[in-house]
Amino acid sequence: MKHRIVVLGAGYAGAIAAGRLARRLHRDDVEITLVNAETDFVERVRLHQLATGQDLPSRPLRDIYAGTGVRLRPAWVTSVDVDRRTVDVTGEQGAETLGYDSLVYALGSTAGALDVPGAAEHAHGVSGRQDALRLRARLAGLEPGATVLIVGGGLTGIEAATEIAEARPDLDVALAARGTVGGRLSEKARNHLHTVFERLGVTVHENADVARVEAHRVVTGEGREIPARLTVWTAGFAVHPIAAATTLEVSDTGRIVVDAGMRSVSHPDVYAVGDAALAEGPGGRPLRMSCATASPMAWQAADSLAARLTGRKVPENTIGYAAQCISLGRRDAVFQKVTHADEVTSTVVTGRLGARIKEFICSGAAWSVSHPTMLMPSRRRRLVPSAAPAAPRLATR
Repeated sequence: MKHRIVVLGAGYAGAIAAGRLARRLHRDDVEITLVNAETDFVERVRLHQLATGQDLPSRPLRDIYAGTGVRLRPAWVTSVDVDRRTVDVTGEQGAETLGYDSLVYALGSTAGALDVPGAAEHAHGVSGRQDALRLRARLAGLEPGATVLIVGGGLTGIEAATEIAEARPDLDVALAARGTVGGRLSEKARNHLHTVFERLGVTVHENADVARVEAHRVVTGEGREIPARLTVWTAGFAVHPIAAATTLEVSDTGRIVVDAGMRSVSHPDVYAVGDAALAEGPGGRPLRMSCATASPMAWQAADSLAARLTGRKVPENTIGYAAQCISLGRRDAVFQKVTHADEVTSTVVTGRLGARIKEFICSGAAWSVSHPTMLMPSRRRRLVPSAAPAAPRLATR
C-alpha cells in the first residue's frame, strides 16, 4: 500500500512542501493529496494590490502540479483527528473523511484581534483573496474625499495604506498604530516611510490603540475618535483554530509546536509549516509569521519527512533571515537588510531601486512554488518499509 501524505493548505508553505515531497519521493510508493479551498495559488504578499483594483496573474494549482503526481482536493478543512489520523473536509462532493499516514499542516493564518468590539462587523480585511475582493468593491464605491483608515502599523498595514493612497489620491487615507509605525525598522528606513506618507498624503496616528470600531469612525482606548468612512483591519494575524481543537501540542496562540525539522513535538506523524507552526529561530526566538520563513520551513519539513521515509539522514538546518521588504505603492519600497537573527542593519535601499528589489522577491516567491527544489537536481527515492508504519485504512464518507 502507498504511504498517504495529506497536505492541508496551499499557501506558500503548503504549496512548496507538496511539490518538494513529490520530487523527493517515488510516486509508486506515495500518494500525496493537497487540500485547499482555492483552486488557484494566491499570492498573499500581493493582496493589497488586488484590493486596489489591480489584476493579478492566474496561477491554477492544477497547472502548477501537472505531471508531479500531487492530487488536488478543492475543499475546506473542517476538523483534524490526529489520534485517528483523519481529516474531515467539505467540498463540491459534500463532506468526506481523508485518512493519512503523514500530515503536513499548513493552514496559515487570518486577520487577528477581531474580538475588538465592532471590528468584525465594520472593518474589512486583506488577509485572504475574498477579503481583498470585498475591500476592492468597497473602495471602488467610495466617493472622492471619503476617509479610509488602516488599523495596524506593521508591514501589512503600511503596504495597504500606501497602495490605497497611491491608487486613489482622491481619498483621505490614514494609518493608526498601537505603537510606532515601522518600529522594527532602522531609523533611515523609518524616515523614508514618513517621507512617503507625506508625499502620498497619508495621515499617521501613532500610539493609537483602537478599542472600538463603528460604522464611520474608530475610538481609541483614551477615547479619541478617528473618522473612518471605511476601516481596514491589519492589526496582526491569528492562526486557524483547527489545530488547537486537536490533541496536538500548541502554543497559547494556537500554533503547532515543532522541532527543528518542523515535526510536531507531540505527534511524530504530523509536520507543520508556515504561520501555523511555532518553530525556534536564531537565538531561541520563535520564527515570525511571514513569507520570509514560510518557504524555508516548507523545504525543511519536506526534506525531513522524505529523509525519514527513505531511511536517510534527516537534514539539520537553521532557518534565519536576510531582509525585510515593504512595498510603498508601485514605484517605491524599503529593502531593509537584517542579520540572520532578524536584527536590523544600517543597509537600506529605498525608492525605485527598492521597488525593483521587492518586485523581484515577490516574483521569486511565486516562482518557487512551481520550482520547489530551486532547480537543484532531485531524485525520487523509494521508501523504506520500516521507516514509517502506515495507519489503519479508514473508509471515506
